[in-house]
Amino acid sequence: MTTFQQYVIISMLADYVAIDLETTGLNPRMEKIIEIGAVRVRNGVVEDAFCTYINPGKAIPQRVTELTGITNEDVENAPYIEEVFPGFLEFLGEDYLLGHNIIFDYSFLKKVAVNQKLTFERKGIDTLRIARRFLTNLESRNLGFLCKHYEIPLEEAHRAYHDAHAAHLLYQRLSEEFYEKEEATFLPKPLVYSVKKEVPMTPRQKTYILDLAQKYHMEIENGQIILPPVLVEKLGDRLDIDHMTKNEASRLIDCILSRMKATIQ
Repeated sequence: MTTFQQYVIISMLADYVAIDLETTGLNPRMEKIIEIGAVRVRNGVVEDAFCTYINPGKAIPQRVTELTGITNEDVENAPYIEEVFPGFLEFLGEDYLLGHNIIFDYSFLKKVAVNQKLTFERKGIDTLRIARRFLTNLESRNLGFLCKHYEIPLEEAHRAYHDAHAAHLLYQRLSEEFYEKEEATFLPKPLVYSVKKEVPMTPRQKTYILDLAQKYHMEIENGQIILPPVLVEKLGDRLDIDHMTKNEASRLIDCILSRMKATIQ
């Protein structure tokens, strides 16, 4: 490590947790986490790591599997986010969060926290924001492209642990090059995302869904309703009945009533 690199690490933020999530889609209000990856950094060096699959309670879309390599089989026996989140919060401690487009990851985590009636207010560092500020001439600022640009090893792109570790290395590389020019850009800022607590599915909704499943000959397998092809594009091929929210249940009921009736007609 050069003298200048040592100076940068001393000057910049050197203690944080770099995080990354893989999810079933982009909308935190409707989609679910399928993998969490994080590395705890102390004095610029990775000290510990956290990585786990998450059972989303719904099918992983094919496009997500193609992007990440994560399959339904990978997550079917994984813990649900409610089981994992307390341990993940303990891993995070009071550290600042770092990530590439960190608000995306924070929004999913904030939704989980609100659903569990937990406070989750954090400051974060966004390597995407930093890259957009200084690397204006590059054709892309996505994580994979930047790793190639800086020759940062990225063993498996779009896998949570590897992306989190790559974001940590990218932050160091960007700091070496640009920190002295604009120190404030590299410091943590409050992460803001507003979300309402989700309400669990009501017993009446569950009974109605089970009645509809029987009426339209949908199988129930290991607590999951297997959806017919006409519903797969919109909802996926299966849903975990016992982990559905009230809104998700309403959406499922509406889809069954509209699309199945149309098919029969």
